[in-house]
Amino acid sequence: MKILSKHILALLLIFSCRLSADDGSQLWLRFPENKKGISADKIFVKNSSPTLHIASRELMRYWQGQSVELRISKSLSGLKEGYTIISDRNKITITSAKDTGLLYGVYHILRLQQTKAPLTQLNIREKPAYDVRILNHWDNLDGTIERGYAGHSLWKWEELPDKISPRYEEYARANASVGINAVVLNNVNASPEMLRTDYLEKVKTIAGIFRPYGIKVYLSVNFSSPKILSHLQNSDPLNKEVKHWWKEKTHEIYQLIPDFGGFLVKANSEGQPGPQDYGRTHADGANMLADALKPYGGIVMWRAFVYSPSKEDRAKQAYLEFVPLDGKFRDNVIIQIKNGPIDFQPREPFNPLFGALRKTAEMVEFQITQEYLGFSNHLVFLAPLFKETLDSDTYAYGKGSTVARITDGSLHKAKITAISAVANVGEDPNWTGHEFAQANWYAFGRLAWNPDLTSEQIADEWIKMTFTDNPRFLAPVKNMMLTSRETAVDYMMPLGLHHIFAAGHHYGPEPWGDYKEGRPDWSPVYYHQADSEGIGFDRTNTGSNAISQYFSPLNEIYGNIKTCPENLILWFHHVPWNYRMKDGKTLWEELCYKYDTGVKNVREYQKLWDRMAPYIDAQRFTEVQTRLKTQARDAVWWKDACLLYFQTFSKQPIPYDIERPVHNLDDLKKIKLNMGHHN
Repeated sequence: MKILSKHILALLLIFSCRLSADDGSQLWLRFPENKKGISADKIFVKNSSPTLHIASRELMRYWQGQSVELRISKSLSGLKEGYTIISDRNKITITSAKDTGLLYGVYHILRLQQTKAPLTQLNIREKPAYDVRILNHWDNLDGTIERGYAGHSLWKWEELPDKISPRYEEYARANASVGINAVVLNNVNASPEMLRTDYLEKVKTIAGIFRPYGIKVYLSVNFSSPKILSHLQNSDPLNKEVKHWWKEKTHEIYQLIPDFGGFLVKANSEGQPGPQDYGRTHADGANMLADALKPYGGIVMWRAFVYSPSKEDRAKQAYLEFVPLDGKFRDNVIIQIKNGPIDFQPREPFNPLFGALRKTAEMVEFQITQEYLGFSNHLVFLAPLFKETLDSDTYAYGKGSTVARITDGSLHKAKITAISAVANVGEDPNWTGHEFAQANWYAFGRLAWNPDLTSEQIADEWIKMTFTDNPRFLAPVKNMMLTSRETAVDYMMPLGLHHIFAAGHHYGPEPWGDYKEGRPDWSPVYYHQADSEGIGFDRTNTGSNAISQYFSPLNEIYGNIKTCPENLILWFHHVPWNYRMKDGKTLWEELCYKYDTGVKNVREYQKLWDRMAPYIDAQRFTEVQTRLKTQARDAVWWKDACLLYFQTFSKQPIPYDIERPVHNLDDLKKIKLNMGHHN
């Protein structure tokens, strides 16, 4: 009877847990509400500011430990927005030169409390690796989001400045909790209307909500704004009228928003206007804007994503356009460089521009939104991708010249350092569409503060804060997250394959895509180069010679098929179908087994997740379960499409211990989805 009653009790506990609903809106900020409330006399704050008010409020609501003192000390100015946390038996003291640093320190101890880390004998010293830790929103004025998979934009432009959504402050709080301190509000494919006075008034309202959370607002600007908004003859950056227009417009912005951060610019790329329209250089355009911003301390983030139609290998273009301009940019210009040389692919080598610009500040641009990784349908934890780039050794200043050390100022001095990522949030209740996509927003914030953190540390924190610290949930789910990026690479584009997505929307496979009427470098066949001999893009000195853009010894390593990392072999080499890989398989066999492994892993994720039902709420469990079903179907779609298509060139059988294709190639070629466009 006792055994039976225990069994029933366990079932009831599971059932009650499964009945509860959770829409995911709390993100990782699930601090247990402090029912008793820490008494005000346990929080010591000498100074006062809106930011310190927020810090105190967070402690009053959620802190359950000993007394906390928040102390401003200019002697710690070397830590920038960083802080120290020292604890003794009776009190924790958080000290910073800035009130934002104290807010970050409060979120640090709340994170420690939430993850059940020890809170005694704390001796913590934190300094952010980057000055500007920025999210780029690809949000449009009509409320749509380019490459957004979590509903419409958070920004309700038609309602502002009169009506204010409570989500503006919730969003600011989430960013501050992971140290993100800057936001570009609008799409890099910018509308000139963004700079109209009525819109700037709306921006002022958002900036006012963000300010106490330590977040500065930036805007993407359209280079043709003077001509379009004020009917100037042109937008030539050397035209005195144009320069004057930008100075006046910048002055207007700073009158409204004194701490405005600056401009993000996409110019002369994919049809966007820019200085080259007038025979000028990227430096001419960037410097004109930099001069307008200089009196106010603003910066220009000028994107290096500059692919225009060219006979040159697309992977080489950014380097070819920017290296000749090195040293010609003002010191408040930062070149914003995508992590890889093509476009946010599931795997790319790092962009060779990192370290190549010796006299110009450089910053990384990552993509949190999953444009090329299954949108918000696929579970792909991006910390390993971010880390792969940040930890890559460029050899620009000798061994140990990682992308992180070049961009954070430790190897390459810059007036201001920055790191950016394209946001994945929208108005969905859970912010990001997929519950696990929240982890990618969290991971970017944590790595922007400290790129030395490991993917495992970040996943561990996030799971404990978002779901539960129960080891039966934590260990398997962490393993799923940590392997998920490699799994996606396997079922989409293993061994260095890239950009074989369906056109325009980039969801699903289309390796047969050959858009003869458009630009060749938007066609999958341009990238995989499959023929009867083999597959892959020859970027060695017998091909496009893109390897020459990398420092020694990388150019030799990548250029030699025997030493090239196999996970990039088809990026740098056109490899024969029967080439023997390191494990003894032929390239064709290796490709088949990689796709099959990807499919099998997603199915294992499904089984794993189904076993997690007892540990979390029913709503989030079901939402993730539903998306994993879609991901498993998509993985099979990718495997069948790619193997059946590439088999028409290899003329070899799919190994018999691999699951047979369930689709016909002709049927797969007929699939057409109707979605978005490039960025």
